[in-house]
Amino acid sequence: MSNSETSHGERFERCGDRIRPGRLAPGRAAMWLLAKLLRRLVQNGRLTIYDPCGETWHFGPGGEPAVSVRLTDKGLPARLLANPSLALGEAYMDGTLRIEAGSLRGLLSICTSDMDTIYALPGMRLIRMLDAFMARRLHHNPISRSHANVAHHYDISTELYDLFLDADRQYSCAYFPTGVETLDEAQALKKKHIAAKLLLRPGMQVLDIGSGWGGLAMELAQQHAARVTGLSLSTEQIAAARDRAARSGLSDRVAFERRDYREERGRYDRVVSVGMFEHVGRSGFDAFFATLQRVLTSDGIALVHAIGTMAPEGGSDPWIRKYIFPGGYLPTLSETIAAAERSGMWVTDVEVLRLHYAETLRHWSERFAAERETARTLYDERFCRMWEFYLAVCEMAFRNGRLMVFQIQLAKRRDSVPLTRDYIGETEAGQIDENISSVTSTRRAS
Repeated sequence: MSNSETSHGERFERCGDRIRPGRLAPGRAAMWLLAKLLRRLVQNGRLTIYDPCGETWHFGPGGEPAVSVRLTDKGLPARLLANPSLALGEAYMDGTLRIEAGSLRGLLSICTSDMDTIYALPGMRLIRMLDAFMARRLHHNPISRSHANVAHHYDISTELYDLFLDADRQYSCAYFPTGVETLDEAQALKKKHIAAKLLLRPGMQVLDIGSGWGGLAMELAQQHAARVTGLSLSTEQIAAARDRAARSGLSDRVAFERRDYREERGRYDRVVSVGMFEHVGRSGFDAFFATLQRVLTSDGIALVHAIGTMAPEGGSDPWIRKYIFPGGYLPTLSETIAAAERSGMWVTDVEVLRLHYAETLRHWSERFAAERETARTLYDERFCRMWEFYLAVCEMAFRNGRLMVFQIQLAKRRDSVPLTRDYIGETEAGQIDENISSVTSTRRAS
C-alpha cells in the first residue's frame, strides 16, 4: 500500500467524527456515512475498500479474513446504506463491487460478524416496516403463484444442480452428527434421521410434500418398504424423479405427481415435508397444517423439516426474495408451532439444527467453485456471480446470523409415538426396538 493510500485512510478515520456530510459531495457523503457504519460493524479481520472517488478505507482489527474490494459506482455507497443485502448482492452480480484480495465468503463473513448493527440501520427498519405493510402480497402464495415461484428456481437446468449437490440430489440441510462427514455421508444420515422419526412399517402409505428429485421418497420405499406419493410443482423435478424411479425398478412403490399439497385428497399413515414449508408463505400456515391433519390417518405422524429464524418475526431477505426464492418466508419456530396447534395436532418432538446448514452450504460453495467454468457454459458470468453470492450469503446467515433449521414431529394422537426419544437413535443405529413396532401396531388397530 502506498503512503498516499495510508494517509487518505487514516485522515478519514481520524477526522471522521468531525466531518459534516452536508459539506461533502453526495457520493462522498454517502461513503463517509458507510465508513462510519463499517467502523462499528467490522469486528474481525481486515476490510479494505477502494471507493469510487479514489480514497482508500481500512476497517477491522486485522488478521483473517483479510479482504480488499473496489467500488466502481459512485451511487453504490448510498444504496448499501439504504438496502445492504439487495445492494451488495446486485453490486457483486453486476461487477460494480470487485474483490481484489481475499474471497466473497471472507467478505460476507466480515459483513455478518455483527448482524444486530445491520438490523438497526434506519434503512433496514424501513424495509421491515414496508415488508410488514406488504406482507399479504409478499408472502401470500395461492396455487397459481406457487407454480410460478417454483418454476423460477427449480425449473432450471438439472445439470446446474448436479455441479454442487450430492449424488442423490438432496437440496436441503444435511445432517452432520460429528461435523467431519462428507456431503454425501451427511445427506444419507439426514434421510436416515428423518426416517427414524417417522416410525415406518412395511406397507405404510407415505406422502412426501415437496419431493424434489425423489431421493427421500425412493429411500423410504426401498429401505422401509413404504408406498410413497411425492408431490412437487416443478416439471423438471417430476420428470427426473419419475425417470429415476423407473430405472431403479421402484415405479410400483413410488409415484411422483405435479400437484399442490392443498389439492391432495388421499389418506396417508405418514407425511413428510423437507425444505418446502419455507415456500408456503405466512398466510398459508393454517392451510398447510390443516392439510396434514386432513390427509393423515387417525394414528398418523408427520415430520416437517424447514429453515426458520430465531428473530422476533419471520420474513425474507430482499435479495433472496428478488433473485432466488420469490414468495419465500422464513418462519419463527413459535409461529410455526402455533399454527400446528391450531390444526388440532400434537407437537410430539422438536429438534433445532443450528450449524448443519452452514456446513452444507460450505460444501455446496466449494463444489460450485470447482465447477464454475461448466456453470458458465450453461448460463453466463452474471448468473454464476448470482449463484456464488446466493450460496455464500446463505452460509454466513446460518453461521453468523439468525437462521437455523428445525424438525417438528406431529401426531394426531398423543400416544402415537414412544414416551421418550430413545427410539430415534436406536432406529438410526439399526437397533429397532420390537416393542415400538408392536405398540404402534396395536394403537393403529385400535
